[in-house]
Amino acid sequence: MLRRRRVNRFPPPFRAAPRRRRARSEAEARRKVRDEAGSSESSSGGGREGTRPMTMAMEAQSRRGTNDGATGSPIEAGSDAASASRSRTTTGARRPRTVVVNLAVLVALGIPCAGCHTPLFRAQSPDAEPVAESEPSGTPLVGDLTFPSGMHYVLVEGVGLVTGLDNTGSDPPPSPERDALKTEMQTHDAMRPDAILASKRTALVVVRGYLPPGVRKGDKIDIEVASPARFETTSLHGGWLMQARLREVAMIDNQVRRGDVDALGGGDVLVNSVFREGASDEPSGLLKGRVLGGGVSTTTRKLGLMIREDSASVRASTMIAAVINERFHHFENGDKLGVAKPVNAKFIELSISPRYRNNVARYVRVVRSISLAESPVDRAARLHQLESKLLEPTTSATAALQLEAIGKDAIETLRKGVRSRDVEVRFYAAEALAYLDDSEAAGPLAEIIAAERAFRWHGLTALATMDHVSAYDGLTGLLSHPSAEARYGAFRAMQARNPRDPLVRGEILADSFAFHILPGTGEPLVHFARTRRPEVVLFGNDLTMAPPPFLLAGRRIMVKKQDARQVKVIRFEAGEEDRVVICPSRLDAVIRAIVELGGRYEEVYEAVRGAKAGNYWPGRLAVNANASSGRVYDRNSSESPPDDGADGYRVTNPVPELFQDRLDGTPDRADPDAPDDRVSADASEAPESTSFLGTIRGWFSPGGTSE
Repeated sequence: MLRRRRVNRFPPPFRAAPRRRRARSEAEARRKVRDEAGSSESSSGGGREGTRPMTMAMEAQSRRGTNDGATGSPIEAGSDAASASRSRTTTGARRPRTVVVNLAVLVALGIPCAGCHTPLFRAQSPDAEPVAESEPSGTPLVGDLTFPSGMHYVLVEGVGLVTGLDNTGSDPPPSPERDALKTEMQTHDAMRPDAILASKRTALVVVRGYLPPGVRKGDKIDIEVASPARFETTSLHGGWLMQARLREVAMIDNQVRRGDVDALGGGDVLVNSVFREGASDEPSGLLKGRVLGGGVSTTTRKLGLMIREDSASVRASTMIAAVINERFHHFENGDKLGVAKPVNAKFIELSISPRYRNNVARYVRVVRSISLAESPVDRAARLHQLESKLLEPTTSATAALQLEAIGKDAIETLRKGVRSRDVEVRFYAAEALAYLDDSEAAGPLAEIIAAERAFRWHGLTALATMDHVSAYDGLTGLLSHPSAEARYGAFRAMQARNPRDPLVRGEILADSFAFHILPGTGEPLVHFARTRRPEVVLFGNDLTMAPPPFLLAGRRIMVKKQDARQVKVIRFEAGEEDRVVICPSRLDAVIRAIVELGGRYEEVYEAVRGAKAGNYWPGRLAVNANASSGRVYDRNSSESPPDDGADGYRVTNPVPELFQDRLDGTPDRADPDAPDDRVSADASEAPESTSFLGTIRGWFSPGGTSE
C-alpha cells in the first residue's frame, strides 16, 4: 500500500511551526510579558497604561492584515498563510490571549511603549548621523524601528581626454593618469594613442561627478574636469571632453580600488573663468571647468530603510512595508505597486514616489513619520494633538511631516495651519498640503516665496510637485518678481512640473544650449545657468539694446552698430573672408546671430556681459541664481530680510535636489531627519567632501559665483 507523501504548504523559512513548538513559544511570550509588566509596575504605577496604546495599535494592524499591501512579496504571503489558523476566533473567551500574543509580538519587534524615548538613528549604519530626538507622540512610527540607507552622495571619478583646443594642450608626463587614459583609449580601439596625447590640441584631465540619492539609470548629472597642475596645459577653453568612464574610487588596504562603471561623461567644457569677473587670465580658472548635464548614470542606486538590529525580523520587515504601501504607491508598466519591498529581515527597499522625485530627503522623512498601526479612535486623538503642535511655530515642522504622512485624513487639520497668522506655521502647513496636491497650498506658498528667502527653495519645490492649476498660477505670478532667484526658481519649478509646457519649453540653438524667452511685466533679466545644462533665459518684454560701436563675443566674433535699429555681427578668421549677419538690435536677435556664426554658450555670455557693462542694455544679468544652503528665518524679526545676495540668513534644512549643486560644495548628505523647526538656529556648513584623487593631489577646489 502506497503512503501519501505529506507536502508542506509553505516553503522554509515561512513554514508553520508544529503545534507543540508553537504552544511553547506562546507560553514563553506570555511569561515574558507578565515578568516585564510586573517589573514595570514595581518601579512605576503606569506600566500597563503605557503598553495599552501599543496593544491597540497591534490589534488594529492584525485586523487590517498585512496582505492588503501592494508589495507582492512572498514574505507577506507566507506570514499571512502561516498565521491564518491561529487568528481565527469565534468566541470571546480567547480574546485576552490574542491581546497577550499581540503584545508579545510588539515587545519582540522592539516597538517603544508610549512615553519612551528612542533615537531615530543608530551608530551601526554608515549612512546614519545622530540627530536630536523629538518629543514622543505616543504612537509608534516607522522611524522608531528604522533608519535610512543610501542617502549619501556617491563620488565617481576617472580620467578623460579633452580635444579641440587652440594649441593650449600638452603631452602628459609619465604618470598613473597617463597609463589609465591609454588603457581607456585602447578599449575604444584608438590608433596611436601616444601621438594623440602628444598633440597640443588635446589635454588629459581628471573627471569627477556625484550620483545623488535615488539616482536612476539614464539620469543626467554635472561633471567637473581639471588639468593637473604639474602638466603643461595652459587652457581648456573651447575644448570637448571625449566620453569618459567614471567609477567609485577608494583606498583599501593601502591600495587603490576601483568599482564598476557608474557613469559616463562627455561634452562641451565650460571653463570656470567664463563666469568669474576678472579671472579670465588666472590659470586656475582656465584649467578647471564643467560639462553641464554631461554625465549620464549607468546605474540605479537603491534607497531604503534599515531595521534596527534589536528589532530585525521577517515579520517586522513585512509589517513596516505593508503600512508604507498603504500610504504610497507607484505605477510600473500599468500596474499599481507599493513603494516598499521587504528584501530581508533587516532591509526594506524603497522606490521613490513620483511626487517626491525632486525632494528625496523629504520623502524619507515622511515615510519614517508613518504610523505603524493605530485604530480610528487613536488616529482622531492624534490628529487633535498634532493640530495643537502645528499651530505652535517651534513644533509646526515636525507636526506637518506627521500630518503629511497620515495623508488625506489630515488635510482639514493642515488647512487650519494655512490660516494661521504665523509665517512658519503657514508655510509648513502649506508645504505639506502641496505634497498632498491640495489647492489651498498654492496661494500661501507663492506669497511666502515672494516675501521670505529662507523658505524659497522648499516652497518652489513643493509647488513643482502639484498637479492642480493653482500651482501653475502661483508660479507664473513669480516670473515677474523683483528677485532674480525667485524668477529663475519659478521657471525651473515650472520645467520640473511640466517640461512640455509651451511657456518654458524653449528651443535648442545649434545643439549648444537651451534658449527661452519669458515675457512679463518685471524688470528685464537675462539668466545664464551653471548647473544641469547650458541655458539662457530672457525675462521681460523690453529686450531692445542700444547698438554698440564695438562689442566682442569671444576672440573671433564682434558686434558693431549698423544703424539706429540694427547691428552687424561679424566673424573673422585669419586667411578667410569675414562672415557677416545683420539683425535688429534686440538681445534675442543678437544671440541668434552669434550662434549662426558658430558662437557657443560662453561667447553669448561674453557679448551679453559686455552689453550690460557698456550700458547698451538696461536690464539685469544673473548667473546661476540658485539655492544657497544655510539660510535662517528669524522668528523674532518683523522685517523681511534683504533680497538677492544678502548674507546671514542660513537654514539647516537640506536643499531640495531640484536646486542642489554638489560641485559647488553643497554638503554631501541629503539628511532626511534634520529637524525643520531649527530654521532660526545658526549652523555652520559642512566642509567640502574631497575626492580620493583630489585628496592626494589637491587638484579640485569649490567654485562658482554669480553676478
